[in-house]
Amino acid sequence: MLTILGFAMIATFLVLIMTKKMSPIAALVLIPALFCVAVGKGAHLGDYVIDGVSSLAPTAAMLMFAIVYFGVMIDVGLFDPVVRAILRFCKADPMRVVVGTAVLAAIVSLDGDGSTTFMITVSAMYPLYKRLGMSLVVMTGVAAMANGVMNTVPWGGPTARAATALKLDAADIFVPMIPALLVGLLGVLGLAYVLGLRERRRLGALRIEDEESVGAKEAVLVGAGAAAGPARPRKRPVGGGTDHVDRVDGVDGDEDLLKGLDPDRPTLRPRLYWFNALLTGVLLTAMILELLPIPVLFLLGAALALSVNYPRLPDQKARIAAHADNVLNVSGMVFAAAVFTGVLQGTGMVDHMAGWLVDTVPEGLGPHMALVTGVLSLPLTYFMSNDGFYFGVLPVLAEAGAAHGVTPLEMARASLVGQPLHMSSPLVPAVYVLVGMARVEFGDHTRFVVKWAALTCLLILAAGILFGTI
Repeated sequence: MLTILGFAMIATFLVLIMTKKMSPIAALVLIPALFCVAVGKGAHLGDYVIDGVSSLAPTAAMLMFAIVYFGVMIDVGLFDPVVRAILRFCKADPMRVVVGTAVLAAIVSLDGDGSTTFMITVSAMYPLYKRLGMSLVVMTGVAAMANGVMNTVPWGGPTARAATALKLDAADIFVPMIPALLVGLLGVLGLAYVLGLRERRRLGALRIEDEESVGAKEAVLVGAGAAAGPARPRKRPVGGGTDHVDRVDGVDGDEDLLKGLDPDRPTLRPRLYWFNALLTGVLLTAMILELLPIPVLFLLGAALALSVNYPRLPDQKARIAAHADNVLNVSGMVFAAAVFTGVLQGTGMVDHMAGWLVDTVPEGLGPHMALVTGVLSLPLTYFMSNDGFYFGVLPVLAEAGAAHGVTPLEMARASLVGQPLHMSSPLVPAVYVLVGMARVEFGDHTRFVVKWAALTCLLILAAGILFGTI
């Protein structure tokens, strides 16, 4: 009964947010509360919620101060060179913009933190998408999939969890999986290329004429909120495209949204560039080496960044206020998700669901448990937290595989397959940073990304089998 109710609760939640009948925050709170009552455990709802909030409170704190820290780094211009490099590559071509999004997300993902990746990627690419009138769900979908593939680095979380759960070395799990993961990343880049071509056919490519240099072109695209105002770009179809419009500014009265990377913005601190670069490098290194808990690192980093870059108190208050909306939206979503996860785990629904899925595996598939684990990792890591899957389900699957001669290493590698889809799960706090900063409805993002992320997962699985690592 709990199995059926668990799947029904998840299905109800997804349907309501994808059809936009409820906001994600309301659905994350009200749906599990109703199902908690339905299973006869309404009296324990408070305990479940408190347990969920307690478990996610460090994550919420990390996100709050990470948003402030990287928001300040964006304000002071730390990532402007990256943006300029991406813009040089993109050249106002929608296809190149989408591919550039995937490349940027993949590179930044090397720090192992999804929230950081999404903040930097969206801040860099959002003005360009708006300026060209491109689909923002393409941006969020491509960024989420690229990050999902790169999330398998040993310091990213899933690999470390799998190694801990099965008592293995993380390097032994990850290194043989590199060829398959590279295939998955190439798949994301290929998909970005196809989606970019589709955007190009829909919009054409902008030709920004009469610029004397690439720098001038960048100023038009990135500095859309500059006081002098950009020259209006003219639209021409390329590649045979005929479906174009006469006015493509993509702003719709929301010009202030494009000021984030204005090269003349007053928040820039060029004299402190190397200090900020060093501070960020030290922060990320300390995070990878786990010198302190991540929330503490970002709290200290945010305080130091604000104090050094903006020594005047009014300036500090202004920077905090500038990022308050993102902080509130993301932290609110995380605590709402705590209700969902608290009820799933507290009522035992998640355990019954996982047990049912494991029990439905036919006996004849025993020798192929690595393949089964790879396939199961898609729905299980989407509907469960990584902790629940790797510490609760993977050991059970590994025991079943061991009985048929499947090594724990193969099982651990197969368990990583579902990460591209996992990164768009409603239980992943970082995804709310992505959709919140991109001004994209979570339901729209989900409806767009699920099929492509699942295809990427299956591509990694097939490559792993082909290379003999799974």
